[in-house]
Formats: sequence, C-alpha cells, structure tokens
Amino acid sequence: MSRDPDFESLTDELSSHKVYCANCIHCKLFRAPRGTAAEYGLRVKCAAGKWRKKLGEEKIYKYFTVIRRTLDECDAYVPMGETQEFLKELRRSLPIKDETYTPARTEAP
Repeated sequence: MSRDPDFESLTDELSSHKVYCANCIHCKLFRAPRGTAAEYGLRVKCAAGKWRKKLGEEKIYKYFTVIRRTLDECDAYVPMGETQEFLKELRRSLPIKDETYTPARTEAP
C-alpha cells in the first residue's frame, strides 16, 4: 500500500507545540460574495475572534489554505478530533484552488 507523500510531509510538520486552527471548533466556514450576487467563494474565520490584523480588523482565509493556519498557543482552542487523523481527512477533502460557486437552481414542478 503506497503512502500519500503530501500527508507524509504534513505528518513530519505536525508538532505537539502548535495549534492547528482547522482542527478547532471555532474555525468556521462561510460563503463570501463574489462577482455577481449569486456567486460566492468559501472562506474561513475564527468565531472566537483570534485571527486579527494589526489594526484589529478580522482576518479571513481562503478555504483551501485553512490547513496551513497555525498558532503557537490559543486559549480558545477546542479540538474537533485527533489532530493527525482530522487533518489527514481534511487534506483529502479540501479543494486544490480557490473556486467560485453558484447556488444550485431548483426547478418548479
């Protein structure tokens, strides 16, 4: 059985001293408007307010990059599962680039 080289490099980077924001219950996915009113992109933010710019404005990140977001420590961190397994599954399901979405249209009967 061959191993996923991307996961192996991620495993090497995993550190018990870092907090992986993607594994925190406060890491929230939301739709950010783009282009036309019906189009949107997926973004993530910290519902606990821990991601801030120097001037206090909230930081948001593109969904496909959330696995890279780490902090040295966080007093609001609440893990959603075992870090290594959670991040392995997340890496499999994340899109590889920023995508634009449109809501599915439902047809009237």
